[in-house]
Amino acid sequence: MFKKLSLAAVAFFAAVFTVQIAQAQETWEAPRTSYGAPDLQGVWTSASITTLERDPALGETLIVDAEEAQRMEQSAAFNVLTEADNAPSDPDRAPPTDGDTDAGYNAFWIDPGTRLAQIDGQFRTSFIVEPSNGQIPYTQAAGMAFMEYGQSTGYDGPEQRPLGERCMVGFGSSGGPPMLPVLYNNHYQIVQNEDYVMILIEMNHDARIIRLNSDHLDDDYTPWLGDSVGHWEGDTLVVETVNFHPQQSFRFAIKHSLYLPPSAKVTERFSRTGSDEILYEFTIEDGDAYTQPWSAQIPLRTASGSMYEYACHEGNYALSGILAGARREEREGSD
Repeated sequence: MFKKLSLAAVAFFAAVFTVQIAQAQETWEAPRTSYGAPDLQGVWTSASITTLERDPALGETLIVDAEEAQRMEQSAAFNVLTEADNAPSDPDRAPPTDGDTDAGYNAFWIDPGTRLAQIDGQFRTSFIVEPSNGQIPYTQAAGMAFMEYGQSTGYDGPEQRPLGERCMVGFGSSGGPPMLPVLYNNHYQIVQNEDYVMILIEMNHDARIIRLNSDHLDDDYTPWLGDSVGHWEGDTLVVETVNFHPQQSFRFAIKHSLYLPPSAKVTERFSRTGSDEILYEFTIEDGDAYTQPWSAQIPLRTASGSMYEYACHEGNYALSGILAGARREEREGSD
């Protein structure tokens, strides 16, 4: 027969267990490749209900306690979906009309995350950590750029539509840099060797090729995801990206809007912080677009299973449908 433990004994064993966990965390070391660099390889996810910018109502509150975090998670829009939201779309439904909010995907395809981001055990209300108000510090010139972009978008041809619709890059800076979580497809696969680090982005199957210990290419070379070079600082991979493609300046998603001009510089840091986590940090600089450099932190967690092909390609039938709809509206408007 087992004897009941006294409260003092229970407290003692709990304290010992806590110390053992703390010691294990302190002695954890990042796995290494055969050539000695920290091993970042694997499939990772950034899915989280935490957003790039903080809700202005929260002011300077970057960190909340577990109780408040649970409340925020329970009230998150995609955590309160109903069975109807997940039901298959009716194939016999009428065509959508202006203002129809039920014409997109059903919730089965949506995977934005269900939890607030946690870093060092603390629940974060925004990815942005600097400035302290959690907002992108745009200049007046950036505001004008947003306005001009809004005036230039339309349906006259594919070049006026967002790059995500055209399947050139993923929506909302999912491919980055910076690599930001969006409504779905928030997985990343990292493969590395002594000379390169490759990040395959699930959204739109973009592939970032980061050259290690290299120089930037000429300024007239402006790839979709910028020109990235990296190096190791201790156990942290530091990546600097410049020369972004001009059409990549405006990156829109349901969870954020980002203006990042071709002249911007993005400095990323990848650090293994545990067996199942990478701390992904970035700082963005551009004197014309921002009043100061701004920085963010996003935890990447190990993802189970494989990453599947996104299978999006330029000229897909959805884009021709969008343009055909615009032509029909023009004809009906002229009648």
